[in-house]
Amino acid sequence: MPDIRLHDIIAALGGELHGDRNTLIDALAPLDSAGPGALSFVSHPKYRQALASSKAACLIVPPDLKDMALARGACIVSEAPYLYFARLTQWWRKALDVQRALPGSQGGIHPSAVVDALAQVHPSATVGPLCVIERGARIGAHTRLRARVTVGEDCTIGQRCLLHSGVVIGADGFGFAPDGERWEKIEQLGAVSIGDDVEIGANTCVDRGALQDTVIEDGVKLDNLIQVGHNVRIGSNTAIAGCAGIAGSAIIGPQCTIGGGAIVLGHLEIAAHVHISAGTLVSKSISKPGHYTGIFPLDDNANWERNAASLKQLHRLRERIKQLESDAKK
Repeated sequence: MPDIRLHDIIAALGGELHGDRNTLIDALAPLDSAGPGALSFVSHPKYRQALASSKAACLIVPPDLKDMALARGACIVSEAPYLYFARLTQWWRKALDVQRALPGSQGGIHPSAVVDALAQVHPSATVGPLCVIERGARIGAHTRLRARVTVGEDCTIGQRCLLHSGVVIGADGFGFAPDGERWEKIEQLGAVSIGDDVEIGANTCVDRGALQDTVIEDGVKLDNLIQVGHNVRIGSNTAIAGCAGIAGSAIIGPQCTIGGGAIVLGHLEIAAHVHISAGTLVSKSISKPGHYTGIFPLDDNANWERNAASLKQLHRLRERIKQLESDAKK
């Protein structure tokens, strides 16, 4: 464990320190389980009770919890404790990598990886075990590919990206033309273009475009097990949770969030700053920012079946109401 003291953290990340600057920190930990050498954070007043009883050596807190934190010990005051903690985890990881002298922290290609002679991998990039980088692919500076990542031919990944194990970039999009009772394959002639500072979770797949590239813009964060279809475009700094599915040619604006298990149908357009709840089926374009939800509430099966049967009658009942209102006006 690196020899880290509170003054090292303040020097790197700033913040307003109250307490002994030479206090040794040996771990980052959740509030309720932090030990006497750990650093934790509190971002919301609802955790006041846990704050008061925490055994952590130091807490990162917002200004309105400063006095309460001081009553129990050392604290770092920040306007955004959660963001401060996120940056702390990054700094902590780098400190661990330096201490352990991890090869990945300095860039390099694992001996078991397969890299085509016509691919370009920046010297500072890290390519993990059993990765495959095909002809014409390009990997940017300080990008890290964990084990078993596949980057298809001519696909581009920007700088400072992180692709977790099992990610597949540039498999063929799902394109077939009907020919009687059989299907004729449409060759996928585009590629995938990924911007800078993108993170993609384990076993997520981003398909190559049919004629133009599938595009993932700067700062996008994709969770595990997401399917991104061909010719999709995801705007900058959008975040999508696990098991979501984005069908072909959908366009998702910047600064959006999409909850786990949500589905976006193909050829739709979603505006910037749209937030979609988990499990929602997006079946039409969304032109205005806001929070959208389309989930039928959970119920016991018998009630669910009755409600579902009632839904089928809604259109007929609507027409009856319209007729009754029309008759009442006469």
